[in-house]
Amino acid sequence: MSDDRNTQVGAEPRTDRSVTAGPGAFVLETSLPRSGVSVRLGVQSWGHLSPQRDNAVLICHYYTGTMRAHRATTDDAPGWWDQLIGPGRAIDTDRYYVVCMNTPSNVQALDPQVITTGPDTLDAAGVPWGERFPAWDFADLHAVQRDLLQVLGAARWHAVMGPSFGGMQALQWAARTPDLAPRVAAIVTSPYAGPVLLDVFGPLLRDVSASGGLEGALRLITLFGLGTEGIEHGYAPGALTPYLHERMQTASLNHIRDIARVVLTHDLRQIAPLELLFSRWRAAGLRLLSANVMGDGFFPSREMAAFARASSAAGVDHRHIEYGSVDGHLGGLSDTHAFEGALRDLLASPSPASADHSPTGES
Repeated sequence: MSDDRNTQVGAEPRTDRSVTAGPGAFVLETSLPRSGVSVRLGVQSWGHLSPQRDNAVLICHYYTGTMRAHRATTDDAPGWWDQLIGPGRAIDTDRYYVVCMNTPSNVQALDPQVITTGPDTLDAAGVPWGERFPAWDFADLHAVQRDLLQVLGAARWHAVMGPSFGGMQALQWAARTPDLAPRVAAIVTSPYAGPVLLDVFGPLLRDVSASGGLEGALRLITLFGLGTEGIEHGYAPGALTPYLHERMQTASLNHIRDIARVVLTHDLRQIAPLELLFSRWRAAGLRLLSANVMGDGFFPSREMAAFARASSAAGVDHRHIEYGSVDGHLGGLSDTHAFEGALRDLLASPSPASADHSPTGES
């Protein structure tokens, strides 16, 4: 369980590099802007920040993911985007300084190597936060990630990207501060939480977690994540339950519920009307890549496809890809070859003219 007793409420953001989670790991210590409550969030980095501090890439993790997008050493277990990150790969750590940070209420909070702050972590008095932990939202998360940018001493991200919940975060950067994220990749996600999330997954998670606890919640997430074809393809009869029991060793039900609460609020249209968003993106020179799996159990591909058509028609530089995967939604982790080339092109694209000027801040 993460311990927050060394943080101060409302403190200026800073880094703690005394952690021993491996090379490139450190902790961001900051506070949630709405509540002022301090949080400690683990960060993993790869590559080196350029002297101009203009090559930082923020990777945002998925619902049950962590900062371990890529292995820190060759002896580590594979990261969840290992196929994309590393020397010479699409997210080339010889060219870019790549960082991935745990969100508040990270689902893997019971893993001692996963540093986060949420209901199942300790407050300054050494007592679990529980229901006292303040409700946070995408605005808080964006502000905390902006604090990370600040402590790196960078003016803006070279790019922001991620799959699923991470793709939501990337889109939030596009909507809130496009000048600070000139390249955005939103993988297996949507511009808003649609009826599958709001009217099916959300209510089911509430009911299943109440009756089936942590195992029931993880089983439901697996069903939506892999779909029936993916489960049949990946697991022999009787093999799924032991896998879930293994995951239960580090997962927090309270954090599963808390992040789900945030996910269900995602809607770019609540930040600004789409016409205004598209206008801002044109002015900022934003480049957007989206990729969706057909048959995704969480995010029907038509949601992003319609958004891509509308943004492209409005003059936004938006490249959209749809592909098939036996792993369903989790094809955003396993079948990255479908968008690897487009992601490499996005990162290599020239900076927009607006990036030569000072950032305008949040809209």
